Amino acid sequence: MTHFRPDPENTRSRILDAALDVFSRKGYHDTRLDEIVSESTTSKGSIYFHFPNKEQLFLALVDQFADLLERRVTEAIARASGMARVRLALETVIATFSKYRRPAKILLVQAVGLGAPFENKRNAVTDHFAQMIACYLQEAIDAGEIAPVDVEVVSHAWMGAIYNVIVRWVYTGEPELPRIMAGLLPLLLRSVGYEEKIGEQ
Repeated sequence: MTHFRPDPENTRSRILDAALDVFSRKGYHDTRLDEIVSESTTSKGSIYFHFPNKEQLFLALVDQFADLLERRVTEAIARASGMARVRLALETVIATFSKYRRPAKILLVQAVGLGAPFENKRNAVTDHFAQMIACYLQEAIDAGEIAPVDVEVVSHAWMGAIYNVIVRWVYTGEPELPRIMAGLLPLLLRSVGYEEKIGEQ
């Protein structure tokens, strides 16, 4: 006789998927754990086994999305260098935010104004990706592809521009991804004096 063995990772994933759905629909304050229990077809005990409270569950969603974002960027830039790496990193960040509307809403809209733990988490995610882009910019400067710039200031300014466009998209569905790519990406690259050549991708 085969005995059913619960899979903790599967249960955790179901809880996170359900939490993403409920949080993105109702917001942090209006979400009750009972709704996540119902949506995930688990139990309150299962949720508390994986997450001590609602706050930790919400923060775990931010971590999950940040991990996905980093994985996508790392894969995209693996064979590139210099400004090609910078462009691919920006493109991947924008494309990933645009593809995953609900996690983008969690990170960029609902985590705002929820208090220090949430702001600290948002800032940590932003800082991490800004540091990645700053590193790629410095490589391009060292390779002589662009003139020296303050890579820390530039990378944070770029993250702010990306966030602002994506927040508008989260609320309105506009501008769509092709317009964001066509309008924002060249603007960011030109801001450090880099002009892509025709046909360069």
